[in-house]
Amino acid sequence: MILKKQDCGKKKKSNPIIGILLFLISIVLMILTGPIGLVFGFFHQLFTKGFKGIGEFALKIAVSIDQLGNVIMRHLFNALWITKDGYEFGNRDETISSALGKNKQLGTLTPFGKAIDKVLDTIDPDHTLNSIDYFIEPTLKTR
Repeated sequence: MILKKQDCGKKKKSNPIIGILLFLISIVLMILTGPIGLVFGFFHQLFTKGFKGIGEFALKIAVSIDQLGNVIMRHLFNALWITKDGYEFGNRDETISSALGKNKQLGTLTPFGKAIDKVLDTIDPDHTLNSIDYFIEPTLKTR
């Protein structure tokens, strides 16, 4: 079998109907199977790794939800939390805190973005700076 190298720099054309259909299917599958997988996963982790395993599983889920939030909320966050030349939210592989931390470093947070960062710093000192993922590939403009 010969594997073709993908050109990740090219923007792939997509059919909007297929995108909407796959979105709806993913929602239905999550509603129907998600609770079963969640309960099974917690018990599996409990019996194989103990309480520590549950914490690891919960953290992975939290990061995934955070990444989803970064995609869903990107337009709002880009409009409210960063200046025009800021590092944009919306990368599906990045958490909200990572993008917020990059903008903190760049000095491109709006007053509202700075307030959000301050709230997170109150809960967990230097949260956004410690959350920066330097291995995230930049994405195309999202605005």
